[in-house]
Amino acid sequence: MPRPTGNVRLKAARVAAGFNSQQHLADALTRHAKEMGVRGLSIGVRQVRRWESDNPPWPQPDCQRVLAHLLGQNMEALGFTPPWGSDGSQHAESTRRAPAPRATTVPGRATLPRKVAVTRQPSTAGADFMAVTRSHRRLYWSVEPAELHPAVVAHATLGCALLPETTDSTRREVATAMAETYLLAGRIEFFDLREPTTANDTLLLALQAAGEADDALLGSAIIAHMAFVPGWVADRDGALERMTAARTYARRVPASAEFLAWLDAVEAECETRSGNTRTALHLLGHAEDVLAAGNESPSPEWLDWFSPARLAAFKGNTQMIAGHIPQARESLLHALTAMTPAEDKQRSVVYGDLAAVEATSGNPEQACEYAGKALDQLAVTWYATGMDRVREVRRALAPHQAERCVRDLDDRLYDWSTTLSALGR
Repeated sequence: MPRPTGNVRLKAARVAAGFNSQQHLADALTRHAKEMGVRGLSIGVRQVRRWESDNPPWPQPDCQRVLAHLLGQNMEALGFTPPWGSDGSQHAESTRRAPAPRATTVPGRATLPRKVAVTRQPSTAGADFMAVTRSHRRLYWSVEPAELHPAVVAHATLGCALLPETTDSTRREVATAMAETYLLAGRIEFFDLREPTTANDTLLLALQAAGEADDALLGSAIIAHMAFVPGWVADRDGALERMTAARTYARRVPASAEFLAWLDAVEAECETRSGNTRTALHLLGHAEDVLAAGNESPSPEWLDWFSPARLAAFKGNTQMIAGHIPQARESLLHALTAMTPAEDKQRSVVYGDLAAVEATSGNPEQACEYAGKALDQLAVTWYATGMDRVREVRRALAPHQAERCVRDLDDRLYDWSTTLSALGR
């Protein structure tokens, strides 16, 4: 008689609960989500089929809640393994039998074999692991993203192996560092490599690690980054739902004025891409007021992607899209002068927006000059978002493409190194 295959634990729990088919369970989960107040969750039979496969993916947090509540068992008892592996508490007997190596799966990447923890890491492991996370955070602003990304992902994979081998404060420290590491990987995938689907999966891993660390502020930052994914394609409802969750998490702990202003800026970016520039400008004005008022809560050390200069850059971009050209020029020039050397990577975006302002104003020579400065900065610190701005400017300069300055810009935009660099990414 052939042995059962797939996730037999979930299959057994399904049948025991009276759901004789995968479709019946999918329908019941969708209904139960509504009863639990989980909005917008619809589970199809394909998803249940994946959960009952040989290598079931780790469900998203809302799916976990509904599954566990409906079937009355935790996720590991239902045959799922967290991205960082089991801590062995659910299966002590199998741990004593020295199980075979398991694979830690990261979406879109190769799996790395790893053994279930049989020893404990020393109390210094958390600080040591966090030290590398801090180094990666600083390197992001100067190292080629495509070169840094594999090291960041490998570090997160190491965290998956370490987490089951730690306890108490060391476990929280490792989980916090894992959350920040996955957040950095997701940022690179979204802003630098232009892989939004992969970034969303990676940010979900970051959120799960933040949950292990019980770090609500880091969780808020991760969810706000996830709002960029629907926001970038003008899915306003999806972006605002995630921003509501991000603000809810931020209310659970003391948040700095800088962090709260950044949440306003993220929501404003999503509103701008949906065409709601008036709402976006209101949010940016509120962010300025929050920064000016300040509060007693310090910003976390990982909040290195936002500053008053960055807020001015956000505002200038929205003003430009809203057609407030003089105000946009003023905001962007202020951002440019206020940026520190540590923020040089962002300069390509500001130069690109200034180029767009001048193109809109009918000043092609000035537009090309700023676009050239953006390309100069991109040659030092690559940033896909900055290159996108330059390409948008070039499209806006189409009526002037016979002019010498535009042809010179094309020579730079399509030289060997720039073309290979852009297409290679």
